[in-house]
Amino acid sequence: MKRRRKRGGKTVEMQMGPMIDMVFLLLVFFMVSARPVKQEADIPIGLPGQVSQEEAVEIPDEQRIEIKAGGQIVLNDLELGKPGDSELQNLIAVLERFRKSAESSGSDPLVTLAPEDSALHQRIVDVLNACAVAKIRGVTFAQGGAAVGGEL
Repeated sequence: MKRRRKRGGKTVEMQMGPMIDMVFLLLVFFMVSARPVKQEADIPIGLPGQVSQEEAVEIPDEQRIEIKAGGQIVLNDLELGKPGDSELQNLIAVLERFRKSAESSGSDPLVTLAPEDSALHQRIVDVLNACAVAKIRGVTFAQGGAAVGGEL
């Protein structure tokens, strides 16, 4: 069998220009639609600062102040007042920080006084004055393991 030749004598060729354009368009499309991979170093870290909180944070809502017979003032096993110190500036500073942190978390600052039986009454008044200066109103007295409540 013989083949017939077409009359025009032209052979059909495939044009490469539009095909290359289409390949580049597909390449650009896939590059744009692909997401970059996050590295471990890109994990967001929240730095400390003052922000409003949705939920209250549990903090110790009560501080225990012991008044020794010798006149020492002990707040949670930390001695803050010597027998001759009637102004108790260290105690006032700690109580003010406690009040501010309790108020920022939405709770009431409470202080329990636990004087020894032979403690001087003036020393108890000094501690009550320190609580008043620190603007702490919730003060209770511990009596034989139980607390007797009251407000300043």
